[in-house]
Amino acid sequence: MTGSAMQEPAYVLHRRPYRETSLLVDVFALNAGRITLVARGGHSAKSPLKAQLQPFQPLLLNWQGRGELKTLTQTDVRQGPVLRRTNALYSGLYINELLQRVLPVGDPHPELFANYIETLRALSEAQDIEPVLRRFEWAFAKAMGLGFQWSESTDTGRPVEPAGFYGYDPEQGIVAHPSDTTRLNGLRGDVLLALSEGDLESPVCRRLAKRVMRVLVDHLMQGRPLHSRSLFSHGRGESNES
Repeated sequence: MTGSAMQEPAYVLHRRPYRETSLLVDVFALNAGRITLVARGGHSAKSPLKAQLQPFQPLLLNWQGRGELKTLTQTDVRQGPVLRRTNALYSGLYINELLQRVLPVGDPHPELFANYIETLRALSEAQDIEPVLRRFEWAFAKAMGLGFQWSESTDTGRPVEPAGFYGYDPEQGIVAHPSDTTRLNGLRGDVLLALSEGDLESPVCRRLAKRVMRVLVDHLMQGRPLHSRSLFSHGRGESNES
């Protein structure tokens, strides 16, 4: 893989020390998708890159190199929303971990990139973060090829009936005839239809959407734990929204 970029919009997902004075930086970029950059000297005490290469910070990056590992050559910082509250910060770390650990390397997702920007803005403003997370998880599932319609059963191709009960499987979506291997069962049709209309306010819709998205995300993670989830359960009394 060869390539370079000039003034590419990007966000840092994760960074870690590399060799003696450098950083390895996983970024989500508009046109390049998820890639890993070497920030040479970025881990040294006097490097400005330590302050610049922060999660949730809008950046314009230049890089060059062959193979999957590129060399960062220029960083320009832009203004963006700030995640000041604890639950907003933890939520941002959660979606960053999803992107870093699930997105294929070098696979562009411009629509998801736009959704990520909107999610950061919403997290910086919203007091109620749960609907924000559910909408991002839905956009992420769609980008990964696992999107589905709340209002239609995939095994019959028929609309969901308000009085019916349904199942959910990550590979199939909503199903009218669950099997022994279907991950979730007993999902109320009226609630599924409310979710299809965007209802993430009523408690019953929130509970069902959270159950479905938890199963979907666990499927995408292939059984690996999400470290950011523990932040919600151990952080300053915040409820687990993810």
